[in-house]
Amino acid sequence: MSDSKFNRQIRIAALTIFFLGFVGGALALNAYQVWFGAGSSAGTKSERFERIFKELELSDAQKIDVQTIVGETREEIQNLKKERDSHIREIRGRSDERFKQVFNAGQWAKFQSLREELRRDKKDDNAGKH
Repeated sequence: MSDSKFNRQIRIAALTIFFLGFVGGALALNAYQVWFGAGSSAGTKSERFERIFKELELSDAQKIDVQTIVGETREEIQNLKKERDSHIREIRGRSDERFKQVFNAGQWAKFQSLREELRRDKKDDNAGKH
């Protein structure tokens, strides 16, 4: 395989991973806002549930069923996120092995440092949004 073809494949893979992460983040944010009314003045999660229960005129038994469904759904989503995170770590591990083959020792060390800096910046940005 020629170097230019290999480099093109690396770029395509990196762009694909970036795009999937971007789309996943957008979908997650949208879902969060829809489900939990992020940024709304609708009150706490408990207050929002009570308002919905009241508007739907749910019986106590129905309220319990709805709360059970929501809890189970939340648990499934959390498990899926853990599984997704595990897969992401595997993919990143494989890409690191490939990067090590491309970079010399100095470049690899600098790459790790730059990547860690970007992660810290992203973490700081996300912390400022909450």
